[in-house]
Amino acid sequence: MEILLVDDHRSVVEGTKMLIESEPDMNVTIETDVFKVPDLVRVQHFDVMLLDLYMPNINGADLARKVLHYVPDAVILIYSGFEIAPHFNLLMESGISGFVAKTSTREQLIQTIRFAARKEAVIPMQLLKQLRRQEIVVTGATENDRTTITAEEDKLLRELAKGKSNKEISQTLMISQRSLEYSLTELFQKLHVGSRVEVIKKAKALGILPAEDLY
Repeated sequence: MEILLVDDHRSVVEGTKMLIESEPDMNVTIETDVFKVPDLVRVQHFDVMLLDLYMPNINGADLARKVLHYVPDAVILIYSGFEIAPHFNLLMESGISGFVAKTSTREQLIQTIRFAARKEAVIPMQLLKQLRRQEIVVTGATENDRTTITAEEDKLLRELAKGKSNKEISQTLMISQRSLEYSLTELFQKLHVGSRVEVIKKAKALGILPAEDLY
């Protein structure tokens, strides 16, 4: 089984590589430079890829999207020492296949990799309960005047209402600033507004944002 491990901390990946390769049928390729990953996955097959969540220049979710662009059937696990729960839905929507904590035991790590290779996932119960997609449908003056706000757009609106900068919002939502700009443009067009202030006022008027979220 060929496994790709992407993490900018060399000492961490070396230790993880040793743990995984204690299994006779597993071979680990290490990459600490995120910019080399897209080319690497195009020329070499990996049964499972483990991506660190927080890395310089790009986070694990955005890197997963890039990899899946080139290898649509890639099996990707987020390998992180940080709490996953606050970003669970966003990470799942990036196309990853599951998670494994850096605090996991060797047995848990190996089991998660083997499950992922079989296109199965091991997900803690508290995270499984978050697995849901929601949409808000706002009806206007006529039956045909309907606006659908996705769960992602709802999260974006709530962050805007807190007065956060684009950089802060992109970090919170685990997306690149360019992706955030595209999302803002689409949201503005959908609600027929041209600024942050207008979109928050419109969202309040439509009942999408509760009053307490506004500034």
